Amino acid sequence: MAQGSRQRERDLLRFITAGSVDDGKSTLIGRLLHDSNAIYQDQLTSLRAASTMNGTHGIDFSLVTDGLRAEREQGITIDVAYRYFSTARRKFIIADAPGHEQYTRNMATGASTASLAVLLVDAHKGLLKQTHRHAVIAWLLGIRSFAVVINKMDLVGFSEEIFRRIEGEFTHFVARLGTAQLYFVPASALDGDNVVHSSPRTPWFQGPCLLEHLETVAIHAGQDLHRFRLPVQYVIRDSAGARRYAGQIASGVLRPGDPVLIAPSGRTARVSSIRLGEEELECAFPPLSVSLALEEELDIGRGNMLTDPRSPTLMARRVAATLLWMGNQPLAVGRTYLIKHTTRQVCGSIVRIHSVLDPATLARQPANSLALNEFGDVEIEGHQPLYADTYGQNRVTGSFIVIDPNTNETVAAGMISGEAPRSNGDSPAQGTTIATGGLTVWFTGLSSAGKSTICQALYEKLWARGYKVEWLDGDIVRQHLSKDLGFSKQDRDENIRRIGFVAELLTRNGVIVLVSAISPYGSVRDEVRRRIGNFLEVYVNAPLAICEQRDVKGLYRRARTGEIHHFTGVDDPYEAPAAPEIECRTDRETLAESTAKVLEAVDRWLGLQESGSAT
Repeated sequence: MAQGSRQRERDLLRFITAGSVDDGKSTLIGRLLHDSNAIYQDQLTSLRAASTMNGTHGIDFSLVTDGLRAEREQGITIDVAYRYFSTARRKFIIADAPGHEQYTRNMATGASTASLAVLLVDAHKGLLKQTHRHAVIAWLLGIRSFAVVINKMDLVGFSEEIFRRIEGEFTHFVARLGTAQLYFVPASALDGDNVVHSSPRTPWFQGPCLLEHLETVAIHAGQDLHRFRLPVQYVIRDSAGARRYAGQIASGVLRPGDPVLIAPSGRTARVSSIRLGEEELECAFPPLSVSLALEEELDIGRGNMLTDPRSPTLMARRVAATLLWMGNQPLAVGRTYLIKHTTRQVCGSIVRIHSVLDPATLARQPANSLALNEFGDVEIEGHQPLYADTYGQNRVTGSFIVIDPNTNETVAAGMISGEAPRSNGDSPAQGTTIATGGLTVWFTGLSSAGKSTICQALYEKLWARGYKVEWLDGDIVRQHLSKDLGFSKQDRDENIRRIGFVAELLTRNGVIVLVSAISPYGSVRDEVRRRIGNFLEVYVNAPLAICEQRDVKGLYRRARTGEIHHFTGVDDPYEAPAAPEIECRTDRETLAESTAKVLEAVDRWLGLQESGSAT
């Protein structure tokens, strides 16, 4: 089955069509589908009726893809229309992209998963600025194979001289980008010349028609089969209770017994089994979605990356990237955005714009901002490292999107070009921080109640607002600051005092400190509260049975079998807060509801501090 899936993927060609307005993209795709018998009879009937209403004799092939009402009213394509068809040789997914410059972001969306671009040129008009623009966008998004359809040849008498002139001009332009595979076809999409069948009106053209080229061209999907990458999406338990790490393979080939390196911990383990659903696999490869079991249980969660130990990803907080700005509001250097990369989302900001690129001329100009549909070479810094490859090596781990945290709008798409080391004169990633009195927000509750999950969400929101914020996670503190301590009551109390000491130092220096620690004993929590002063206690409350169900690490199970001793909630007590400032019932509330509740309390506290300062 796996080998069959690999063969099916090899025989699938994803391509995008692009060109200037009225170059005939939609007509070409309609003709391609019609002449390859990929349109059902009921669709043909509807097309004939719609064409008649528009005053067209026969079939208006552009209506096959121009499905949006606004498109038909304006006579232009304004969104990416995806179509599927197949022949005896190959299966195809077509993305018909908008032609107007205003919709560059839509064209980029279609090109991001394509391995070939069909670019249309009006033979009567020749190469236009938008033709160059679409070629550069496709190139930036990793496409290296182009089929250039010089359309409307009937309007120039099927002149070989005009065809050769356009062919030479486009070849010269693409050579400035780099090496690419180019194929030129003289065509009339309206009449069907050289689309699915060779045309007798171009006796001087001996090459295959467009469809034959698409059926036989080598597919270079940009998949790397040498460097294994799997961004972890879920951690699940199988029927035997073993932990499995699920996600879609981004690159590489994996077999049971192979070692994998876990980012960011740097630990390695061997794969014990690979499953596709319930089927055991002897070999896995992109783009299969699989679950893996390792020979030892490690602390791995969503957002971690499993990689090839021989060629790990780069781990960098600051990366250089090419950015396509999609937001209506210009990019603001230093402003905090959310960076969505593989299965992770981190806070970050664009700290530098090196230049803005004119895709039509390939000229780069200095800039301090990016406007809608502009490309720029930038540096981005996150509050946590990205586990990434360059976009040229891996489209999945080398790409990301930028989200406005206030509107939740996707405002940019990015392609990583490498790590960008910080220089001495650089400012920190956060462009503008809000000065405020420090505050410790202390999350307490049973293991797996949801403390760290809420902390992560709250951290991102506070960071996005510009606050100085740090997060002390109990598990991480145990691995470093308290690695010499055990789990007796005395050691637990000492662990909390150490966390409290660090939190006090940060709070004293104006930082909002988020602490997620079980901290089971009320007396030491109260001691820390008195020591810090600016203190909000959050009781993350979930029934023990719910926590045990959520426990992907298997700690409760190990405690129940006696493998772990002095485990809170099993053979060691948990003293719930008597009067916490906030209580989150994570068995009844969504993550958004719990986070909003804590954020509201923090806002209220900060507002009181500001009022006190003003008076």
